[in-house]
Amino acid sequence: MVRPVNKQELIVAAQDKFQQMMSLIGELDNGQKQVDFDWSNQKIGKEAHWERDKNIRDVIIHLFEWHKLLLNWVEANQVGEGTSFLPEPYNWRTYGQMNQEFFEKHQQTEFEEALGLVQKSHKQVMLLIDSFSDEALFTKKYFSWTGGSTLGSYCISATSSHYEWAIKKIKKHKKQLLKK
Repeated sequence: MVRPVNKQELIVAAQDKFQQMMSLIGELDNGQKQVDFDWSNQKIGKEAHWERDKNIRDVIIHLFEWHKLLLNWVEANQVGEGTSFLPEPYNWRTYGQMNQEFFEKHQQTEFEEALGLVQKSHKQVMLLIDSFSDEALFTKKYFSWTGGSTLGSYCISATSSHYEWAIKKIKKHKKQLLKK
C-alpha cells in the first residue's frame, strides 16, 4: 500500500481499506465471524497481537478503540487541552499494555455490537479528516500538539494502516477456515 501524502489519497485509502475489510467479514457466515482464530497450521508473526486477539471481534474492537484515541486527542487539543495521543500512563514503549486493556475491556462485547461501533467510529474519523485542509493534515508541525509528525500521519495510522493490519489477520483466518 502506498502511503497517502495528501487529503484525497488519505480519504481514498481509508475508505478503500475499510470497505475491503468489511467485504472480507461479509463473506463469512455468522459462525465463521465469531469463531476463535486457529493459527495452529499457519505461520504467524511474533507480535503480541497474534496472541492477544482471539477472533474478529477483538480485531475490530481494537480498531474502534484506536479511532476513539484519535477522535479524543484531536478534540481535546483543538479546545486547548494539551493532551498526548496515548492516554496516561501509556507511551510508545508501553502502549501494548493499553491494547491488552482494550482487549480485556471488550471480552463481553458481542460481535454485532463491535461491528456497529467500528462502523460508527470509522464514519466519525472520516468526517474528522474531511474537516481539515490538506495543509493542516500534511504539514509537519502545523499543529504544535502533533510534535514532529503530521495530523495526517496519525490519521493514516488509525485508518488505512490499521485496516491493512486487520485485513491480513482476517485473510489468515479465512484461509484457515477453508482448510477445515
